Order: sequence, then structure tokens, then C-alpha cells
Amino acid sequence: METHKSTVASLASKVAQFSLSKTPFRIYHGSTLSTRQSSRQRDQIIDVSSLNHVLQFNKASKTVLVEPNVPMDKLVEATLAQGLLPKVVMELPNITVGGGFSGTSGESSSYKFGLFDRSIKGIEIILGNGEVIWASADQHRDLFFTAAGSCGSLGVITLLEMELIDAKRYVELQYIPVSSVQEATKQLRHYESQPGVDYMDGILYSMSSGVIMIGRLSDDAIPGRTQRFDGAADPWFYMHAEDVLKKSRDEKTDYRETIPVQSYLFRYDRGVFWSGLRAFKYFITPFNRITRFLLDPFMYSRTMVHALHRSGLASRTIIQDYGVPYDKAEDFARWTDGRTSIWPLWLCPVKSAPRDERSFSQGNNVKDDMLLDFGIWDMGPEDAHAFIKLNRDFEAKVTELGGMKCLYAHAYYTEQEFWEIYNEKKYKELRNRYHAQSLPSVYDKVKVDLQGVAGGKAMAKKRETWSEWAYERFWRTWPLGGLYGVASATKGLLIESDFLLKK
Repeated sequence: METHKSTVASLASKVAQFSLSKTPFRIYHGSTLSTRQSSRQRDQIIDVSSLNHVLQFNKASKTVLVEPNVPMDKLVEATLAQGLLPKVVMELPNITVGGGFSGTSGESSSYKFGLFDRSIKGIEIILGNGEVIWASADQHRDLFFTAAGSCGSLGVITLLEMELIDAKRYVELQYIPVSSVQEATKQLRHYESQPGVDYMDGILYSMSSGVIMIGRLSDDAIPGRTQRFDGAADPWFYMHAEDVLKKSRDEKTDYRETIPVQSYLFRYDRGVFWSGLRAFKYFITPFNRITRFLLDPFMYSRTMVHALHRSGLASRTIIQDYGVPYDKAEDFARWTDGRTSIWPLWLCPVKSAPRDERSFSQGNNVKDDMLLDFGIWDMGPEDAHAFIKLNRDFEAKVTELGGMKCLYAHAYYTEQEFWEIYNEKKYKELRNRYHAQSLPSVYDKVKVDLQGVAGGKAMAKKRETWSEWAYERFWRTWPLGGLYGVASATKGLLIESDFLLKK
């Protein structure tokens, strides 16, 4: 803890200097899973990348003190060594504790525990004037709950206290075939109230084909039915689930297998759900067991996100999560199919927090106690205006249905539209009270240039230099942008590289 205290003191001093000189600054974590482009400048950052340690367990209270830059895989490794697990573990191993709290994150245990931030008991945070305080449900309550989901725009979080549960060796996973969205929601509602259920999610492959997966922690493996998803020769999880779905339909029975707990928690890492398929299509590469094996080092989220940013393709990638009420799920799925034909879709039930304890990102629009999150990931239209219009249509549809979007990704709202959904008055009062004006606001962090599609004229752009013109015309031309992204990611596999800070 002494090293931690020393680091925090140094960071707080730098924040205080920025405050005195009225210098705007951003927080630098050293990694990202967002498709948003970085605006960080090297001389205007607070670098928290070294805050990446699991510090102290309290086994009696089943809690742990964790620094914000600890990724999920390292967190799970440390907690398992103590016979414990986080209540909610995001499915991609490089999502960090701080990112999960400040962003909007959930997973297959969220039907029971809610979003990831609901498992956090308190946070240590450096305020905009350099003061270090502890915020929780009992101290600085409004700051604590609004900091959750507000993208690090209220202060610099340096430590989090997290609740844990007892761990077991395996997850026994039950696959239930469904033939409609209505049937999928019926199964999810049924298993929500069943004892012994620990995890729950689903995949829709079409309007008439999907699978709901029910997980139970267990110390016993089913003989002959143990499956892993983290080796080069292992199947990608979503393809395995579809194979099980077909087999279950043929045999007219649910299928069960056991998965080592770490392999289950990060089952979507290889192929990043099904986004890896898009990489094969982009490079016109055969998609089969052999090519997946040979290209396996490139098929993990850490590498793919790096390549996505370096290639420039992030600017036209749809990576969004939208939560809608159960009774609106079929409406949203049909609308998504008709508007985009994007399949598969991920389903994840998420329990809403009590109204006075909701994170910023849940906004004012959500009325239901349970939402069904739809994960939508694919390439969008090449035309920038069509891409913006599609994302705006998604946002408008979700608002119409009484849902919410996750703010880890770009938001395409105008400023007026944004503050019609989120509590502007409370948020700005907290920004003033806790001296956060030198940090970008949450809207500044998530907004994009709407290029005149909405909200008036496009942002003014500075004149391009020759090198910028060449970059736009050359590196972002197929397949050169993708090749550059892969080359950069290959370097990243060998040498730790930085694609977030401006050169």
C-alpha cells in the first residue's frame, strides 16, 4: 500500500498543478476497448497506467482493494488464488476494473448483480483540485454513483473496493435452443428465479434460431464433457454454441457440459465474440479450422483492438450495446434485422439498480427493473453520413423503447438530445462542487462530429497537410489500412507499443 500511496500523492500533485494553471487534462490508462479515437496529448495527461495491482484481500468480508488499471484476467487469477471470484467479470480479459466502473459494463451474472459498478463498494478519487477523498454509498454518495458510468469525467479514480463471491472450479453450462425472441425472453425470465443459477446469456443467430445458456458454478466435471475455449485448437465459443444448438434440436434435448471457470469467463475472447470473422472477410481469407489455428495469435481482443485502431477501421465499426425492456426485445430485434441484417446478436439480461443508486449511464429513460442487453458488432456503411445516420437511428429506437445505450462507445446524440436523456443539472453541479472542470465532460468524451447529419454544421476542420492527405488516401485504402493495422498489432505482440497517445 505504501507504493500505492506514493503514486497517488504524485498524481494528486500533478492534478493540483493543472488546476492552478487551469490546464485541461485527460486520464491515460495505457489501454482501451473503446472504438473512440484518442485525443490525449502527452503533456496534458494524468498517467494511471502503473496503477495495475491487486492490493489487499479481506476474506472475512469477501472484498478486495484493486487499482483501476488491473485487467479482468489478472483480477480473476488473483481472486481465484484466494478461492474467490468477482461478482461480475466482463467477457474480454483486457477490460480493466476502472474501465468497467467508469464505463458501462455487464456480463452473464448481471441478471443477478447488475452492472459491474454495482459490485464496487467505494472508490478513492483525486478531485480536480488535487484533493484525495474516498467516495461510497455513505460518503460523497452523489459523486460515487454518478462517477459510475460517467467515463472518468468527475475525477481520477485510483483505487476501488470490490465485492467477491466464493469460487468453484467449473461452470456447468446448459444450452437451451430457442426459435424466437419471445421464446428466448421466456427462458431468461424463467431461469432468473431458479436457485443455483449463476450465469445467463444468449445468442440469436436469426429471428428464428438462437440459444440461451444457463451457467452454474460447480466443483465437479461432467465425465467426458469438459470443454475449453482458450487454446488455438479449441473452437470459437459462438460457433461451438451453434453446433450444440443444432445437435440439441436433432436430439430434442438440452445439452450440458463443464467449462473451467477462467475459460468460461473469457469464452468470447478468441474471435472477440464473432468480430474475428469480419477480419477474415476483410482480407478475403478462407474461414476454416486450419486458418483459425494458424492466425490464432491475432484473434484475441488485445491484438484485434490494437489492429482496429491502427488500421483506421474503428471509425466505421459498429461496436455497441443497447439495453431494452424485455417486452420490447422482439420489436428491437426485428427493427435491427430490417435496418441492418446484422447477425448474430448477443443477449445479456441486466438488473437495474435502485433509482437512487443508478450509475450516470442509466440515465432518465429506464423505467424497468430488468433490461435485455443486445450486443451489436459489425462493420457499418462506408459512407460517413450513412454510418452516422444508422447509429443515430439505433439511439433513437432505443430511447423510444425505454432503453439505454452503453457509453463505452461513441454516442451520436446532439448535445441537446444527450442531456434530455441524462441528468444534466445534477452532473454539472457535481462537476462544479468537485472541481472537475479541467477534465473533459462526459459528452465531450463520447460525442462525434455529426458532419451536418444532425445538430447543425460539421465541426470546422483544419487544413490537411500533405502527409495527412497521403495518410487518408493511401493507408485507409483497402487493404492497405488493414495490413498496416495487422503489422502494428504484430509489433505489439513482440514489443509493448502505445497507440493511444498522440505522437
